[in-house]
Amino acid sequence: MSKQDTIKVALAGAGAFGIKHLDGIAKIDGVEVVSLVGRRLEPTQAVAEKYNINHVTVDLSESLARPDVDAVILCTPTQMHAQQAMACLSSGKHVQVEIPLADSLADAEAVVAMQRESGLVAMCGHTRRFNPSHQWVRRRISVGDFNLQQLDVQTYFFRRKNINALGEPRSWTDHLLWHHAAHSVDLFAYQAGSPIVKANAVQGPIHPELGIAMDMSIQLKTENGAICTLSLSFNNDGPLGTFFRYIGDTGTYIARYDDLVDGREEAIDVSKVDVSMNGIELQDREFFAAIREGRQPNASVADVLPCYEILHRLEQQLD
Repeated sequence: MSKQDTIKVALAGAGAFGIKHLDGIAKIDGVEVVSLVGRRLEPTQAVAEKYNINHVTVDLSESLARPDVDAVILCTPTQMHAQQAMACLSSGKHVQVEIPLADSLADAEAVVAMQRESGLVAMCGHTRRFNPSHQWVRRRISVGDFNLQQLDVQTYFFRRKNINALGEPRSWTDHLLWHHAAHSVDLFAYQAGSPIVKANAVQGPIHPELGIAMDMSIQLKTENGAICTLSLSFNNDGPLGTFFRYIGDTGTYIARYDDLVDGREEAIDVSKVDVSMNGIELQDREFFAAIREGRQPNASVADVLPCYEILHRLEQQLD
């Protein structure tokens, strides 16, 4: 593919996160979504009409068979991620799979093995690597102006019923460990610049209908001595989202998605960190840039595999 060619994309999963990707892609030159895959045809067609996408299907294999599709973005249920990612690679398509890469270490390893065999671009949506707030902190770490000593993370939602980010019924069950903890486990090792060597977890009662733990606490330590405390809940009826407190030798920083403040809640301008303040858009830009440049992206499936090794260790403790 030349740098002038339009990258043609199939997007699978026309729900809350699929729409976030469609909004981000609309701002990226030289990329066109040519196929949209959804679980139900009628609502998928409605999304396709809004974003001027001509091909709509409820079968991913139909999109993969299209010769004009260069790459696929998977925003489908967690349980489908690994098998669908491998289907994309086996069809000769570059693939970005939303977080998590898989819900088991064996499946994550299988995706990485297939990527290495194919040589195609395969990326996982570890968005925190791309949020301007976290990029700003990483730059301070990279030049030696800030050494991370502790990362305190709170991931809080109110999901006592099986609903998605739009408040609509979900066809699958979300998971605190394999989805939400994946963001922070990966970010912690990435920002610390050191592998995680200690990992502990406890969880609260299992929900009688959803079959998952609704509360979880995780402790981590890297080889270079940094520590992380991660609290997760689907029971929190209060401020929602994920909040990161970086404590280091020269300051304290609190990241809330794409915004950043210091320890005194004074705003830090991160608007010039990258070309956008939208982490999903920046993530997609990296995916398409890697395709054009013939390289593996930041947050390639191989890059993030250590995160899934840690999640596997934690799951064994919880079991």
